Amino acid sequence: QVQLLESGGGLVQAGGSLRLSCVASGRTFSPYAMGWFRQVPGKEREFVATMTWSAGVTLYAESVKDRFTISRDNAKNTVYLQMNSLKPEDTAVYYCAAGGFPSLRVSRQYTSWGQGTQVTVSS
Repeated sequence: QVQLLESGGGLVQAGGSLRLSCVASGRTFSPYAMGWFRQVPGKEREFVATMTWSAGVTLYAESVKDRFTISRDNAKNTVYLQMNSLKPEDTAVYYCAAGGFPSLRVSRQYTSWGQGTQVTVSS
C-alpha cells in the first residue's frame, strides 16, 4: 500500500506563489504517473497537472498552464507543484495521486490518494 502525504498549502494573496509537496512511502514505488487534482465543495475533483514517473512527460489543465509547474525527485519519491500567479479561483483542496494509467487526466485512473491540502487565494 502506498501512502501519499501532501504539504505546502496555505493562505496567499492573489498573484502570490505556493509550492506543494507530496511524499510517497510504503511498498516499492513505481507508479505510471503522479498527479495533482483539486476540489471545491459541491464540485467534482478537477485535474490540475500530472507527470509520468519514468519519462517525466507532463500534462496540465488549460486553466493552470503557464502558471503551475509539476516536477519530481525520484530519489525522494516526491512530486512538487509550483503554483505562481495564483488567482482566487485556484482556491481548493489540492490532492496528490499516484496511478493514471491509461488516462492521465481521469481521477478514477489514480489508485492512491493523499489526504489533501487546502490552498486559499484571497483577492
